[in-house]
Amino acid sequence: MTKKKRENLGVALEIDGLEEKLSQCRRDLEAVDCRLHRAELSPEDRRSLEKEKNSLMSRASNYEKELKLLRQENRKNMLLSVAIFILLALVYAHWTILYTSFTLR
Repeated sequence: MTKKKRENLGVALEIDGLEEKLSQCRRDLEAVDCRLHRAELSPEDRRSLEKEKNSLMSRASNYEKELKLLRQENRKNMLLSVAIFILLALVYAHWTILYTSFTLR
């Protein structure tokens, strides 16, 4: 997916969409495998199904790679959010302590 599209969607939504695509791809791959194991296939049909199977395996591999990258990006975003929260909590605590000590004088 292009960087421009990623800016428009949340990473979590992208992950959900990609997981659904991967799931569908795996279901399609399973269906092709079932058809390949039939004994009454002509050589041409078998070649066609093998080609489709290879295409689906390649697509599934690409989806898995992209999912891995998106999950890494999601982890980075989560860590950044936690760091910002901790920083804000520290600033608030510091400000509260200073304000409390100033008013007690």
